[in-house]
Amino acid sequence: MPELPEVETVRRGLQPAMEGARITKAEVRRKDLRFPFQKDFVARLEGQRVIGLGRRAKYLIADLASGDVLLMHLGMSGSFRVINDDNGHMPGRFHHARNEDRAHDHVIFHMSSGTAIVFNDPRRFGYMKIVARERIEEEPLMKGLGPEPLGNEFDADMLARACANRKTSLKAALLDQRVVAGLGNIYVCEALFRAHLSPRRLAATLATKKGETTDHARRLVEAIHDVLNQAIKAGGSSLRDHRQTTGELGYFQHSFQVYDREGEKCHTKGCDGIVRRFNQNGRSTFWCPKCQK
Repeated sequence: MPELPEVETVRRGLQPAMEGARITKAEVRRKDLRFPFQKDFVARLEGQRVIGLGRRAKYLIADLASGDVLLMHLGMSGSFRVINDDNGHMPGRFHHARNEDRAHDHVIFHMSSGTAIVFNDPRRFGYMKIVARERIEEEPLMKGLGPEPLGNEFDADMLARACANRKTSLKAALLDQRVVAGLGNIYVCEALFRAHLSPRRLAATLATKKGETTDHARRLVEAIHDVLNQAIKAGGSSLRDHRQTTGELGYFQHSFQVYDREGEKCHTKGCDGIVRRFNQNGRSTFWCPKCQK
């Protein structure tokens, strides 16, 4: 499942093609993806100018001049590509073939700029929905999401308050989208390693019994910021399906410190530990038992 850096990378790739342009035609080639398309989906898009393209957690958010918002989620295998001319040319320094079966090109936005934006999703776990901007906070898909980990509101004090008195593990707390939005398994494993905190540690230890913020919380927030910023700069992580809109791969997987490195030596200077993997809440957790406490 693409996480925050992958979705942010896609947003930045789509932004030049979408912002300021009108959707002259919208093609929906099936009745549903993960969920059925709304009956007025096409009608509410065609002729509308995209005045902004943002991101909330793992959602892409296109603000339309009508006051509607187009919510888009990549699901497990969804990807966008930007076609610039009739020959199907895709920009980019080089191109890595993605799914070539055009039967999985489910949605196409034809833009007034002359570009076409194609959403391809073989597994059909992605989805799109139009909601009124004024009701976005009431939308079930968005309601209850925690703060953005790269936003101004997210700091050590906020994280400590959110985790205070929690009896769950630190990793489980970070994966809870109500605590912090957009983090997934890969970047939680990486951030915990960089902060030298065990994924088994109780989340409540980010605050003292008096509710004061601990150094653990400060280290963890710094690690979250660092790993997300580095991953975005690298174009995200390409493990299976993720590609940028240019067709290029993300490269952050080459910088993994623990994720998918079971049995390899720990990268922490002076540590002779070995990266281990165990199942935690149904997900694979990678860590160094020696330097993560």
